[in-house]
Amino acid sequence: MSKIWSCCLLLVFCWSCSTGVKKRVNPLSEVAVYPVLEDSTLSIRALEVGEEYLFYGSKDHIGKFALDEQLVVNLDQFKIDNGKEYFKYVLTEEDTPLHFRAIAEINGDFLAVSIGNPAKVYRLPRKGKNPQLVYEERHESVFYDAIKFWNSKEGLAIGDPTDGCMSIIITRDGGKSWAKVSCADIPEAVDGEAAFAASDTNIAIMGDKTWVATGGMASRVLYSPDKGVSWEVYATPVVQGQPTTGLYSIDFYDDQLGYGIGGDYTKADSNTANKIRTVNGGKTWTLSADSQTPGYRSCVQYIPESNGKELVAVGFKGIDYSNDSGQSWTHLSDEGFYTIRFVNDTIAYAAGNGRISQLVFR
Repeated sequence: MSKIWSCCLLLVFCWSCSTGVKKRVNPLSEVAVYPVLEDSTLSIRALEVGEEYLFYGSKDHIGKFALDEQLVVNLDQFKIDNGKEYFKYVLTEEDTPLHFRAIAEINGDFLAVSIGNPAKVYRLPRKGKNPQLVYEERHESVFYDAIKFWNSKEGLAIGDPTDGCMSIIITRDGGKSWAKVSCADIPEAVDGEAAFAASDTNIAIMGDKTWVATGGMASRVLYSPDKGVSWEVYATPVVQGQPTTGLYSIDFYDDQLGYGIGGDYTKADSNTANKIRTVNGGKTWTLSADSQTPGYRSCVQYIPESNGKELVAVGFKGIDYSNDSGQSWTHLSDEGFYTIRFVNDTIAYAAGNGRISQLVFR
């Protein structure tokens, strides 16, 4: 019996070693793209990876798609389906489907913000079947671009100016209710300054600190040190001055090291002044890889556990990678996506026109 027990322990030990996740040490050189969900009606610019589901926002609905295969037993037909759970929710205003480009997942709860007038925020509880309307705003200029949470209770969504400042709404109860921040507490917007709903990554959060990227006629970074209570604004050297220019995406590795990317999607190959970097928490920004690849990209994200050295940028022109904090970039693929979210240092999910895909970097 003791020999059998010893063998069992040895097998468990060997299995644990073989299945343990090893941290990658070499720079990336290629990416494989595997289809997860393909539908020609999809246009996905907002994507979140939960423990059980992928959540997304598209041009005429929100949806969630099971990450793991679900075993479905049909006793009436004596059939077992090893398929994927997939839920779509079409939400309308006067019988017209709403368009969603900003979503968040909090402990399985699904938050989604529609663009345009009226702007609506819906909350779908983890075990709920019907999204609940929790906020509505009507204004000829209303247009919300991104949403992000500090913790399971507190979060914010940002949008274009309606009353002389960027629109900011905040929840302190897990998305059940929202309140708009007064322009008296937010720096005044420059005429023509707005934000881009291109990838749901206009907001970066580290602890209580928050950075919001703007674009258009002015491209700046709004900063709050205290979960949206107070705000200040920092200038950037990124290309700006036209409605389609500026920052489209921002990310921070820690509370000091951050990166922003954008450009002009109507001149997607232009790579002048479209990438910026900060090493002091966003107080000052410098051009990075100026006049070097890539050109316009809609989303940039730091790779987890990379010490702030590795980033990936995606856009409809392809996928690019940097292993020197964004000072130089390597083009990995022409596969086009709008947004990307990492699971670990080699696996990510990306979404775009007609699809969600798993990306495996090597």
